Amino acid sequence: MKLEKLHSVYFVGIGGIGMSALAHWFLAKGYKVAGYDKTPSYVTKQLEQKGAVITFDDSLEAIPNGFGEVSEGLLVVFTPAIPASHAQLNHFKNTGARLFKRSQVLGLLSENYKTLAIAGTHGKTTTTSLLAHIVYQSGKSMVAFLGGLLQNYDSNFLLNIKEGEETYVVVEADEFDRSFLTLYPTVAVVTNIDPDHLDIYGDEATFVAAFNQFVSQIKPEGKLFKQLGVGSAIPSPSETYGLEGSDRAAQNIRFDNGRSQFDYCKNGEVLIDDVSFKMPGYHNVLNATAAISVALEIGITPLQIKEALATFGGVKRRFEFIFESENVVYVDDYAHHPTELKALLTGVRAFWPSRKITILFQPHLFSRTRDFMNEFATSLALADDVVLLDIYPAREEPIEGITSKALLALIPAENKKVLSKQEAVKYLATQDGVVLTVGAGDIDRLIEPLKTTLEARLHV
Repeated sequence: MKLEKLHSVYFVGIGGIGMSALAHWFLAKGYKVAGYDKTPSYVTKQLEQKGAVITFDDSLEAIPNGFGEVSEGLLVVFTPAIPASHAQLNHFKNTGARLFKRSQVLGLLSENYKTLAIAGTHGKTTTTSLLAHIVYQSGKSMVAFLGGLLQNYDSNFLLNIKEGEETYVVVEADEFDRSFLTLYPTVAVVTNIDPDHLDIYGDEATFVAAFNQFVSQIKPEGKLFKQLGVGSAIPSPSETYGLEGSDRAAQNIRFDNGRSQFDYCKNGEVLIDDVSFKMPGYHNVLNATAAISVALEIGITPLQIKEALATFGGVKRRFEFIFESENVVYVDDYAHHPTELKALLTGVRAFWPSRKITILFQPHLFSRTRDFMNEFATSLALADDVVLLDIYPAREEPIEGITSKALLALIPAENKKVLSKQEAVKYLATQDGVVLTVGAGDIDRLIEPLKTTLEARLHV
């Protein structure tokens, strides 16, 4: 596919976080952009303000003029999250349109740049966002496609390409649907390889094999950084990052007032002292250590890195502070895997050791809930009070016996319940301590109602 021959791009699933970043790129480059999504959202509103035409009706009649007819100048991009029965998607398939997956387009766009790719089951979005912020603030020619909205820019897309300069593309290398295999990085990170998406891969060995294929695609002159815990599963030549015993290590770690602070060391030597950024938790210290390692590799100075991290505002839905008063702190997070839940709750407990922790969790996918039922139960038990919503199905049909009630029965905790969304908002609004809303489905739609109700408590 030659981009110069295109004039229009239609996105089936344009409101997805990865799809919308690509849509922003095409809008910035002057292409006509339109698309479909199931419901309006903050992300779709941003795109419409930039000039995209978006429909929330999946009928063929709803496709805007100029995008429904097959032509050499039209590209159709879709996400695997769209059901196979989708009318518009099948129309484009049946009419022979130029049809590409989101990951294929990202691979094509990144071919012209030096790619900095962050892979791993957990920590991708935060690490990629930290790195993108550092590279952007350093003034280097760059573009970033992110899996979350950066608070500093209110966007999941950054662009600062300078003619005549070497340009870096910062990308989240997503293992879902083997998407990351379209990338050929100059520098790559593997944060961890805890099994996930077994509905796609079938078993852990196949899952790990895909990561090794991704790593094998690093350019010959390139570099791999892997977290120390990844171990021999990824045997490619690399430098490790992490805590004690790593080639690149975070030391002297402390947490204060919602910020993480540490010294960054290479082979025992302190290269950057008193790094400080606005995301608490040991897992976020590891994410920052990975981002720093890549930034140093491409020539960004220690002072530039330190100054950039100090101004990092965080990522929406990644340990995002929503509300705080004398009696309650409300934090929202995207965690949807048992390891992520454990890291989140461990971090919360370390930061507020004497406060009650109430978590509202929405399991994501029937298959993931089935595959990690016991692990989810163990992680959720780290909270004092557990509230579950029904499982968010996304692309899946129900699986017999796999329900939130079945998960609830396995959680070794006294205070636990399954509630509807409306009941959950009412319940959480009465709780003191730390209140968490957690999950990757549509639980984010409860953020504003819960925040509003908590704010109302201050005036009672």
